[in-house]
Amino acid sequence: MKTNAHITAHIFIYGYVQGVSFRANLWREAKKHGIFGWVRNLKDGRMEAVFQGETDKVNEVVKWCRTGPPAAKVEKVDAEYVEGPETFTRFDIR
Repeated sequence: MKTNAHITAHIFIYGYVQGVSFRANLWREAKKHGIFGWVRNLKDGRMEAVFQGETDKVNEVVKWCRTGPPAAKVEKVDAEYVEGPETFTRFDIR
């Protein structure tokens, strides 16, 4: 994909990711990179997120998710990418 293209990444984060301020830290990381979308906890212990923005910036946030905040223990991150226009105007914690 082109570096300056806008993409959407839909990701699932597995591991010890709830109750460790992952969403709040991810919100800050998204804001830092100018990424729009959302993040939420799932009942099965995973976290789900959608990121929209420039390809290189979205990739930086996905890379951050592979480690997360210090108290997190990320086991894996599944991500699907699609090129296209942004449809979000901010980053939300759901």
